[in-house]
Amino acid sequence: MIKILLSFLSHLSRRERLMFYCALTVFLLVLLERLMLNPIMSEMRLLDEKICNEKVSIKEALHIISQKDRLGKETRLYATYLERASSDEEETLSFLKYVENLTAKSSVSLTGIKASGIKEETLSKKYFIRLSCEAQMEQIIDFLYDIESSNRLLRIEKWHMTPKAEGSSIINCTMDISKFVIL
Repeated sequence: MIKILLSFLSHLSRRERLMFYCALTVFLLVLLERLMLNPIMSEMRLLDEKICNEKVSIKEALHIISQKDRLGKETRLYATYLERASSDEEETLSFLKYVENLTAKSSVSLTGIKASGIKEETLSKKYFIRLSCEAQMEQIIDFLYDIESSNRLLRIEKWHMTPKAEGSSIINCTMDISKFVIL
């Protein structure tokens, strides 16, 4: 085989031999590129693509983690509003006791208090009480403010005030108060 190649090369002129060597060199370079460089380059492109996909996945995971942290902070912020659902009786009793404590804090004389119903909705319940009290106007205003600014989602649905006697500074007040509970 080598003898045939050498006899072939010996019959060629110097210029033809140079062209043969150049063609052989180009052929070997193309063969090297096809057999070695192409697989390496395609593997590198594949790895780069995987790296980009992993970067996107990491960014999405970080975004989800940041949302989870934000939701955790908001949950802690509103935890006082999200109470565990207890029985209606327990909830009504705790509501009555809480309002009684508010009347004592505001120095309002409680003349009557009773539960007046429950309104059930899809994801929440609303408990109602009817309250009768008497006090000075400033004390009643303080009591109304304490109810409305409570962290227990209390609301005064309606109220009615009348003086206890003509010319008296003591006011009789009846009101309906509701408590909203998210289940």
